[in-house]
Amino acid sequence: MISYLLLHGGGGVATMTGFAARLAEHTGARVDTPTHPGFGGTPRPAALTSTRDLAAHYAGALDEPGVVVIGNSFGGWLAAEIALMHSPLVSGVVIVDGIGIEVDGHPVASVGGLAPAELAALSWHDPAQAPPATRPDVRALLAYTGPTMSDPTLRERLAGVDVPVHVVWGASDGIVDLAYGQAYADAIPGATFTVLPRTGHLPQLEAPAELLSSVLGRTMGSA
Repeated sequence: MISYLLLHGGGGVATMTGFAARLAEHTGARVDTPTHPGFGGTPRPAALTSTRDLAAHYAGALDEPGVVVIGNSFGGWLAAEIALMHSPLVSGVVIVDGIGIEVDGHPVASVGGLAPAELAALSWHDPAQAPPATRPDVRALLAYTGPTMSDPTLRERLAGVDVPVHVVWGASDGIVDLAYGQAYADAIPGATFTVLPRTGHLPQLEAPAELLSSVLGRTMGSA
């Protein structure tokens, strides 16, 4: 029985709830959308000091087989780390405009201190559509990612992933560009790479129908 774990990025769980409802309606599957500890005013346990710590927290909380983990942005990094934990309960991973790796000449854009219009221009194909809810909680985010929002070991470690992975990227992403996305996919054995036109860093908000079609058409969650 397929179920889904949706992991949000710096913008918080509100960036995932609409897509989660669409996914649940289409598939009839269980869809969980947790708030990462430290986001949305929630406490962050002292033991959670890195992205890997948080990934282990989620991997340890899985309670049934057949889980497809879908993560956007920071959630994509979490999804990649969960894939590396080789849980027998995870059947596949979808990384949507993930961060975390380092690619020469293609750094993750620094979002701290950006004005709303500047952030929208980087994050959206059509910045006029950006809602206030997409502003990142930078303090909560950096508590896990560190100031570079990357791990210099992650790209090499991804060679150890042994579950099906689908990497999905918005063509207009200015936070992590297409070359960065291609490098992410190339680092994972057997990963597929799909580019979604007319969307940026948050396809689940800007192009949810296209993202749903891509996820269900290319991954182990087809219905």
